[in-house]
Amino acid sequence: MSFFSFELDPALAADPVFELHQRGKMAISPTVSLASRDDLSLAYTPGVARVCEAIADDPELYPDYTWTANTVAVVTDGSAVLGLGNIGPKAAMPVMEGKAILFKQFGGVDSIPICLDIQDVEGIIAAVKAMAPSFGGINLEDISAPRCFEIERRLDAELDIPVFHDDQHGTAVVTLAALRNAAKLLGRRFADLRVVISGAGAAGVAITQTLIAAGVEGANMIVCDSRGIIHADRPGLSGMKAEIAATTNVSGRTGGIGEALIGADVLIGVSGGAIEESALAGMAPGAIIFALANPTPEVHPTVAHKYAAIVATGRSDFPNQINNVLAFPGIFRGALDSRSTTVTEAMKVAAADAIAAIVTDELRADAIVPSPLDPRVAPAVAAAVAAAAMRDGVARRQVAPAPVPAAVTRQPAG
Repeated sequence: MSFFSFELDPALAADPVFELHQRGKMAISPTVSLASRDDLSLAYTPGVARVCEAIADDPELYPDYTWTANTVAVVTDGSAVLGLGNIGPKAAMPVMEGKAILFKQFGGVDSIPICLDIQDVEGIIAAVKAMAPSFGGINLEDISAPRCFEIERRLDAELDIPVFHDDQHGTAVVTLAALRNAAKLLGRRFADLRVVISGAGAAGVAITQTLIAAGVEGANMIVCDSRGIIHADRPGLSGMKAEIAATTNVSGRTGGIGEALIGADVLIGVSGGAIEESALAGMAPGAIIFALANPTPEVHPTVAHKYAAIVATGRSDFPNQINNVLAFPGIFRGALDSRSTTVTEAMKVAAADAIAAIVTDELRADAIVPSPLDPRVAPAVAAAVAAAAMRDGVARRQVAPAPVPAAVTRQPAG
């Protein structure tokens, strides 16, 4: 049933993209019958009052008798949407709706897109804290650096539900999974990889932290931003960049991306800026290049293959797509099922290991991660995350993760 009628611009109506997005991509539907007076009396008044009173007496019952046990808020301020930049909350909504349907399709997690018309750190924190009782978790999305670091850190500390900034940690988890398998395929010792990360924004910082947590030696890592190599003696460093300088590049290498890549085994690009071919020539033989800027990789795959044995991008039209959808549905599925209070580094590493293990017996240079449509991924990630939450002591419930939804039922060809 629809109560709305309107006419689209003919030029937009002819475009299948706009046709697909017409009136949005999601809706809310009841999970109980409302076909009789008895149905109404149970679902709403007077029956609902008994549930309210029980929760008031024992707040621990809250997730058992509300949607919060399976519902996440997808929150943005519209400041860093895809590669589009600061386009604001209204223009960000199609992306947040898309994120919400990915949650449902791949993890069976309900989610509500929340686009905030404020970009002040304190305002965002206050808004999310105020709405937090309505949700079982918070997925922060497309909030620009460096504000995103403080927003996530403070919300994680002040809320008792998992808070996860997908641009940081989703990217880091899938990157770790891909790098684990690339190293295995090439017979490299993971801990000894010499890694250069181009980009010190949300994704670059999280990838650095996650790789170190997973065993890569920080001394062997170099991070570059728009001013070149980050090192301890570079003036003007503060916040997360100062932390990076303290844990990486122990040799104190200076210069730009060309100097950083001399002898490097791995290049991970998350900057959006082009990297000249001449810089790649200094990498070690049989290198690994992940050029993840989307839609335009820092290095085009045809160029990257001249210098690397394994190449990955963030795009679906090239092999080895590093796609966050491999991570976040399963991570929240596991966190919700275990009623975790946070998402720990060990939970992220466990998620990455689970993703990598899906294809460990099927590894090829052009298939180091599963397809985003692979129905095995979310259940495996959920189980690994829930187990890690229990080991880390942040789980409030010991239960088996829910199965992948019926909508995802078959292994895609290829």
